[in-house]
Amino acid sequence: METKQFRAESKRLLDLMINSIYTHREIFLRELISNASDAIDKIYYRALTDDTLEFDKDDYYIKIILDERNRVLKIIDTGIGMTKEELEDNLGTIAKSGSLAFKKENELKDGYDIIGQFGVGFYSAFMVAETVTVISKALDSEGAYKWESQGIDGYTIEPWEKDTVGTEIILKIKENTEDEKYDEYLEEYRLKDIIKKYSDFIRYPIKMDVTIKKFKEGSENEYEDYLEEQTINSMVPIWRKNKNELTEEDYDNFYSEKRYGFDKPVKHIHISADGAVRYNAILFIPERIPFDYYTKEYEKGLELYSNGVLIMNKCSDLLPDYFSFVKGMVDSEDLSLNISREMLQHDRQLKLISKNIKNKIKNELLALLKDDRDKYEEFYKSFGRQLKYGVYSDFGSNKDMLQDLLMFYSSKAKKLVTLNEYISGMADDQKYIYYATGESNERIEKLPQTELVTEKGFEILYLTEEIDEFVLKVLMAYKEKEFKSVSAGDLGIEDQENENASGTEDTANKELFEKMKTILSDKVKDVRISKRLKSHPVCLTNDGEISIEMEKILNTMPNNQNIKADKILEININHNVFEALKDSYEKDQEKFSLFTSLLYNQALLIEGLQINDPVEFTNDICKLMI
Repeated sequence: METKQFRAESKRLLDLMINSIYTHREIFLRELISNASDAIDKIYYRALTDDTLEFDKDDYYIKIILDERNRVLKIIDTGIGMTKEELEDNLGTIAKSGSLAFKKENELKDGYDIIGQFGVGFYSAFMVAETVTVISKALDSEGAYKWESQGIDGYTIEPWEKDTVGTEIILKIKENTEDEKYDEYLEEYRLKDIIKKYSDFIRYPIKMDVTIKKFKEGSENEYEDYLEEQTINSMVPIWRKNKNELTEEDYDNFYSEKRYGFDKPVKHIHISADGAVRYNAILFIPERIPFDYYTKEYEKGLELYSNGVLIMNKCSDLLPDYFSFVKGMVDSEDLSLNISREMLQHDRQLKLISKNIKNKIKNELLALLKDDRDKYEEFYKSFGRQLKYGVYSDFGSNKDMLQDLLMFYSSKAKKLVTLNEYISGMADDQKYIYYATGESNERIEKLPQTELVTEKGFEILYLTEEIDEFVLKVLMAYKEKEFKSVSAGDLGIEDQENENASGTEDTANKELFEKMKTILSDKVKDVRISKRLKSHPVCLTNDGEISIEMEKILNTMPNNQNIKADKILEININHNVFEALKDSYEKDQEKFSLFTSLLYNQALLIEGLQINDPVEFTNDICKLMI
């Protein structure tokens, strides 16, 4: 019997396919089951145009037979089968797909589509088998044929006996090596696990004899094993069911079964799209943050299916980083795939699906914010930080997408508010959206810098996370209202009367402030009369884009560049402390230097900054007590 050579490339290409294209050997079973499903689909399509052929779905199935002793695994289907020529064309030429040719020649109907666009999937069998045998009898054919190959050395084709139409693939599983354990593909539970993982939603039953324990006849405590044929796959995926037929419990069960999380999702999103690209998706917004979410081990992405066949466990291209917390799956018939299901092209269809999913997630979050505020706030406590990172990253390119989802604690409402809610409550004469930064809401409420803004009745957003101020710097404005820190040099709310009074006091106390500036020359950029302080004697503000809070955060980074904000020491001239300061300036320069140092260190403590010399500070306090 003549051994024929493969007509594509030789040993190198086959080695490349087996060793490089697939990252997990277990997918060989997915590929062979998908081919079997294709073969049954072809009979279905033939029946649509051939009145002599009846298609009763109950007659069509895929059967897995395991012979552990002889190291043999069989995959049998009742599909359309292959003639001798088709065996040679489809299996003798690497990267040729009979399903792809069939698909191009025919217009498919009634929701049946041919999965096998993938060419080389059949050859994945050589990753686990030393010999691959294919026995097939084609529809309308008198005889059957056997195709057999051990891989790189070519293949043989000869007439064979087979009573029924369909294909039987026989794999002689390799012996174990030091690096690979091939025995696992002869284990019943392992095969069931692979089928459930990759082929659970193939539309035809995948049958397998499964070992069941039962009591021995006449015994109440002894068991015996027997084989029972079971259908391993679910067949009908939840995402293809009518939404009206599904309950909240159905979605929650699917979330648990797929092990998307141990919590209960805050919201599910069921998408059935039939536009420029066809796809179904079920997405979940988790309730709690995964323990590894902010570690490098966390993998974002959605499960990706093509016609019910799992292609990728984590398709990261389907989700932007700022929505990386979303769990779920996407199933599409329109994806372009190259060589194998694992080498997905970043093509137009995938980008369209990704864009649609991104917009859908945003709209659903906005709907949750509007319709179920408590649930949204729970979600925001878990994942609000990620939304903020999304605004800050990529030079703010996603700020328009995310800004309406942001929330910050409000000085007036005493709860989280959106930027839109803040704008809606602004006074007519208010120019800016005011914010204050600090470690906690309680500490921010006590900040001296908030006094003037609060007195004017303006709302202040409290920023307590490290990322917050950086986010507002990127946003710059919301609905044409700029953001303004309560520690900024110009608050934009001083009235003319105060301006005139400050100008007069500046002139009268110019020499005093110049002297303070000299004493603190390496610590502050300037010393000024405060227009914002009411009951407190002193505070620090900043000039320029780098705030004091940003300085603290940037200097905790691993690549600390010792960035400094331009600090301004502001003095409340209406406070009794200023009278003591003024008196010391006129009568005791040593005490004046002491007071200046104390006021500066007080301002540092208020800001949560470290005092340069704590011992000197405590000694200065002691001097006042003596």
